[in-house]
Amino acid sequence: MVKGLYLEEIEIGVEDFLGRHHFTREAIVRFAKAYDPQPFHLSDEAARDSHFGALCASGWHTAAAWMKCYVAFNEKSRTERSRKGEGLPVIGPSPGFENLKWLKPVYVDDTISFSCKTTGKRVLNSRAGWGLLRFAATGINQAGDGVFAFDGKVLVQMRKGG
Repeated sequence: MVKGLYLEEIEIGVEDFLGRHHFTREAIVRFAKAYDPQPFHLSDEAARDSHFGALCASGWHTAAAWMKCYVAFNEKSRTERSRKGEGLPVIGPSPGFENLKWLKPVYVDDTISFSCKTTGKRVLNSRAGWGLLRFAATGINQAGDGVFAFDGKVLVQMRKGG
């Protein structure tokens, strides 16, 4: 993944563990009230009567937890790189993602482990000094089941003259 690296330094096929997020009942309900107020995210009773069978997190909550882990991972990596006196490339915005999947529900007290695997990169002809990095993002629960996945892209700076 990015890890504060210039495009040329990133290796295709490398998978990085981004971190874990634990989903509490209180956090699930709080997120749902603010952003996804569907009954099965708000009420134990309503969730029991749904196809989920129990209170579960919004898929958007799962995606937000992935993003939090991704940012923290990259910031930690950039701090380590800075301590070594290595250059820090600008990490650009994401031009989007594809194939977002909520594979299984995330229930109360699930802990999701998030990872990213670099799947491709290329120099951008339309933007001098920049490249496009592609990655596969995943979320796995404590039982080893995939619960979340998407294919992402992010702009990454190249070394000067790159």
